[in-house]
Amino acid sequence: MNYDDIVEPVVTLAEDAGREIMKVYATDFSVESKDDESPLTKADLASNSVIVAGLESLPSPLPIITEEAGLPDFSQRSTWSRYWLVDPLDGTKEFVNRNGEFTVNIALIEDGVPVFGVVHVPVSGVTYIGLKGYGAERRDATGGRTPIKVSTSSAEPVRVVGSRSHASHALGSYLDALGSTDLVPMGSSLKFCVVAEGNADLYPRFGLTSEWDTAAAQAVVEQAGGSVVTLDGKPMKYNTKEAILNSYFFVIGPRDRDWLALLPVGG
Repeated sequence: MNYDDIVEPVVTLAEDAGREIMKVYATDFSVESKDDESPLTKADLASNSVIVAGLESLPSPLPIITEEAGLPDFSQRSTWSRYWLVDPLDGTKEFVNRNGEFTVNIALIEDGVPVFGVVHVPVSGVTYIGLKGYGAERRDATGGRTPIKVSTSSAEPVRVVGSRSHASHALGSYLDALGSTDLVPMGSSLKFCVVAEGNADLYPRFGLTSEWDTAAAQAVVEQAGGSVVTLDGKPMKYNTKEAILNSYFFVIGPRDRDWLALLPVGG
């Protein structure tokens, strides 16, 4: 696959999906519940339809895993060396609360690693892109492009982003151990992106996420020079098990501190 041939079409798909989301955002939309009691709106479905149709029309189409479709059996998807992993509306709770902190996430996974990711923010029109071998960039709503990099040194107090909708006792305990911190609550994969562009140092996640929640933004962070690791310090991998849930993880920008050292023994 020639990466150059897919970047712009996939960015356009994410932007098109964002426009569909904003059409619903402007209405008095209804909210349903999925089997796991997470919210579902017409915006999730409209975005999913646009993205899936677009990815299927690309040259050399690949398998697609998307939050709004049934998860293929592991016996089938474990044979895939390359596939698309999509969250058509990450942060539906933020969408329902109308705080603007929701994203469109499209990732290309190769051998368990996110090598290309697009994170689009419909409300602002900003798009984050990470591509293996090319780095990461932020595009504004007018098309302006800015290369992004994680910070090389951590701030004082440490700039930490955390989930707006899924706070945890474990996070509070870790921040107490960390010392002087400035915690900014934020929704969706935006937490990864602020680390990627150097506006936060750390995003510790002590809560459940699914692989489609994180893959695109992980590509952005890693291509911006950061890392996404599980609590044992290993890079977070994809499509390695039957369950689609991630382990707890850290999104790390600057590497001037041992961020995992303050974890209790055994995580």
